[in-house]
Order: sequence, then structure tokens, then C-alpha cells
Amino acid sequence: MRSDTIKQGLERVPHRALLYATGIPRSEMKKPFIGLASSFTDIIPGHIGMRDLERFIERGIHTAGGYPFIFGIPGICDGIAMGHSGMHYSLPSRELIADMVETIAEAHRFDGLVLLTNCDKITPGMLMAAARIDIPAVVVTAGPMLSGRLSGKRLSLVNDTFEAIGKFKRGLIKKQELDRLEMCACPGPGSCQGMYTANTMACVTEALGMSLPGSATALAISADKRRIAFESGRCVVELVRRRVTARQILTRQAFENAIMVDLALGGSTNTALHIPAIAYEAGVDLPLETFDILGRKTPHLANMLPGGEHFLEDLDWAGGIPAVIKRLRKNLHNTMTVSGRKVFDIADAAVVVDEDVIRPIGKAYHKEGGIAILRGNLAPDGAVVKQSAVSPNAMKFEGTARVFDSEEEGMKAILAGKIKPGDIVVIRYEGPKGGPGMREMLSPTAAIAGMGLSESVALITDGRFSGGTRGPCVGHVSPEAMEGGAIGIVRNGDRIRIDIPKRRLDLLIPEREIQERRKAWKPIKPKITKGYLARYAQMVTSAGSGAVMRSSL
Repeated sequence: MRSDTIKQGLERVPHRALLYATGIPRSEMKKPFIGLASSFTDIIPGHIGMRDLERFIERGIHTAGGYPFIFGIPGICDGIAMGHSGMHYSLPSRELIADMVETIAEAHRFDGLVLLTNCDKITPGMLMAAARIDIPAVVVTAGPMLSGRLSGKRLSLVNDTFEAIGKFKRGLIKKQELDRLEMCACPGPGSCQGMYTANTMACVTEALGMSLPGSATALAISADKRRIAFESGRCVVELVRRRVTARQILTRQAFENAIMVDLALGGSTNTALHIPAIAYEAGVDLPLETFDILGRKTPHLANMLPGGEHFLEDLDWAGGIPAVIKRLRKNLHNTMTVSGRKVFDIADAAVVVDEDVIRPIGKAYHKEGGIAILRGNLAPDGAVVKQSAVSPNAMKFEGTARVFDSEEEGMKAILAGKIKPGDIVVIRYEGPKGGPGMREMLSPTAAIAGMGLSESVALITDGRFSGGTRGPCVGHVSPEAMEGGAIGIVRNGDRIRIDIPKRRLDLLIPEREIQERRKAWKPIKPKITKGYLARYAQMVTSAGSGAVMRSSL
């Protein structure tokens, strides 16, 4: 066992002395040492219930004959960090999380890991670490939040708080209702209720085979989630005994399965950053184009919030990810999962309880999957749009550019009523380098939707979007403005064409004009010049390659 490095031999007397100081009995020293990386915190609703899950994971590890050691991993709530300088830190925290899990697991020579996570960057960060370290690992996602309730209506965070700001500005709701919405939209523990980034990544993790069946959708408050936590503890010890490591699960075929499930669910565009980043750590070549190739043949089967009507609780009650896998079985690869069962075995045992929540392929909501990759003279290295959240009337959109060099400038103009039908809001210098940190644009996109402009106004950015974004919103424009990408030379009044069916994003000016503007272009001064974000900006790659950190300057 890896842990023998710190447990066995004469020269390890000091090491054993320190281990005994923790209270470990001598009888437990021969057992596998299992690290439990817990991202418990009081500030993230999706993580406040983790103390309970830690206990059940510990019980599972003990039951199977392992010995657990809990260590802490921090997290950021994207909703709380949204719309201000705090969002600069969200995506960069993914790399810190991966580094921290790697550091603790390698320093203490754990034989296996249980990764307790839930929200946006914590889950991919932990998966990146598992792939990098390549030891037995099981991921436990802490589960989605129940829907809120107000006057008989079900509520969710994005549709009923972020978009409510725009509705209030238009006079569609009164202050009293706004106050009630913010008290009722999020009733307790769990990740936000729609197919936003946290829940999308939970579903991706299960589809990859790194979580036990049912883990992604089992509600945060449920006894089922506790049982999954217990079984995950047992499972990792069995993986240690069988010497099944993370990279044996994280194969190219497993990544393709995960992308197809993501596409069928209409998941967050952030998966186009996170899945390639995890694949990079696993040593798997997974170009951005994979999303589009698979998207052409993967139907959109679940009409989830924010673009649709169903909550995560509906998906859970309809059969969860095993039921989605059952629908997609003929397209999927029969890969191994941490449960010891293969994908087809899970699919064959699954039951689709609600055929409207998880539709048959012949009655799909859309023939193509939720994410499309656009290219053109504005995005030669690619851009990403959640096409399942775009109305048919806005799938082709030509408009006039309104250009802003930061999210704050764009948001100010939107709330001031300066954006009109037919405009395309261009928010640039918000990419991985330019942001730095590639902030999410949920505040401006939600304000546009809340003001009733989601079909008549488009938004493009070298930043990214929350899973809660809907409408003709194109993100991840690569190369970004800070790298000299074409988005950096767009001017107010330029015409831009978005053609999702043809996968095009084009600036409609002559090529000669484009070249002249490029010669005159100069980047803006870096927005942040000290601390972690300054170092991050120097080392991060483009969104088109997953915004991973280069190993050297």
C-alpha cells in the first residue's frame, strides 16, 4: 500500500509516533489509509450539510476495513461571488483545489480518496486532482436543493432572484414580492435547483463513472444521500484492494459518455471548460470540437431549468442519471464505473418513471444536444452557446454591437435601459487572462431575461456564463481579447451575426478593415497586478483548451 511509506520500517518510528498522536489504535495501522477531502463550509448552501455526510462516509470506510482521515478543502459559492470582484476568484479556485487535494494526498501517502463536493468549481477541481494523482477515488456530490415555494409556485435561485431584478426594474413585480422571493427561493441545504453548473457537474461525474449510481440527483436532505455516502466509503476501500485507480475509470470513452449525458440534459456551458480540464489531467486528448461532434447525434431529452421547466428533484424522481443512461444506451460506451458495475448494467437496471422529464429519443425536446460550438472570424478557436436554452426565434441573430470592456460597464448600461432590441452586447476583457479568472455573466444575462429581452437582445463575451443563463448568449470566445482575439477589435455600431444552426459567429466588416484594426490594437492594462490572480493570468491557457494552468512560464 502507498501508506506503507509512512507506516513501515525502523526509520518510520517518528512517523508512527505522530500517527499515534492522532488517536489511531495500533490495530488500525495495517488498514488502508483513506483521505476524505471534505469541502464543508458554512458559506455555501450546497455544502452546509456535509458534516452529516462525512460521518456516513467514515462509517462506510470503517465497515469495509479502511481507516479515514478527514482534511478540509475550501470552496466558493458562485452565486454569492457573482457580479462583483469576488467572481474573479471562482474559476481560478479550481486549480487551487486540485493542487490542494494533490498536495495533501501525496504528502500523507493516502491509499485512496473520497472526494466530498457539490458546487461549481470544487467538483471539477477534485476530479482533476483524482486524475492527476491516479489513485483509487470516489466522488460524493452532496446533492441538490429542494425547490422553493411561494403562493403555490415552485421557485429556483436563478429564475426567481437573479431574473427578478430585471422584472423589478421594469415594474413587473413590487418590492414586497421581491422581498418574499429572496426569502423563499432557497429553502435549505443543497446545490441550486436547476441544471446549473453544480448539478451539471454532479451529473457529469456520475456519467463518468466516478460516483455511485444515483449520487448526482439524490437530494441533499435525503436518507438516500446518506446511504450513498456510506456506500461510497465502502466502495473506495474495495477499489484500493482491487487496485482500480482513477485513470482506469477516466478513459476517452468515459469522457464521451459524460459529454453525451451532459448534452442530453442541456447542461451548463461550463462543462466545455471543466471536462477538457479533467481529461487533460487524465492524459486524454479531448478537443473542444468533441462537444459539437457528439452534440449533432445526441438528442436533448430533459427540459431542465433554466431554459426548461423541470427541477433536479424532478429528474431524481424520474429515475436520475441511470434512467438518462438507459435512454442513451445505444450511443454510449460500456465503460467501467467505481461501483464495479459497467454502464450497460446500470442502464439495464434503471427505470424511467416519468417520460416527460426524461423523454424517449423519438420524442426528444430537440434533435441535437444542449451545447453547440461556434466558429468564425470572431471566434476562430471556438465559442460556446447553450442552444437548448435559446428560443427558435433567436437561433439566428444579427444585430448591432454595443461594446463594453468589463461586466460592470455592461451591467450598468443594461439596468439603465440603454440596451434595445436588436443590440448585441459585447463584454470583453473578461477571459481567463483578461478577467483575470473568466467571470460568469449571470447578472447581465439574467437582467436581460428579466427585462423581457431574451429573444431580442444577444450577448457575446470572452468570459463565461452560469448554468443559469438562457437566451442567445455566446461565451468562451477564443482567442480572448487580452490575447489579441478579434473580439478585442469590435466597435460600437458593428454588425455581428450569430448563426447557431450553421455554428457561426462572425463580425460583418471587410477583411481589410479587420486587419487594419488588428495593427492598431493594443491590450488594456491588466486589471489585477498582484497576488494569486496576477500569477494565474500569466499561466492560464485559453478557454478553448479548458483554461488549464501551464506547468511553466
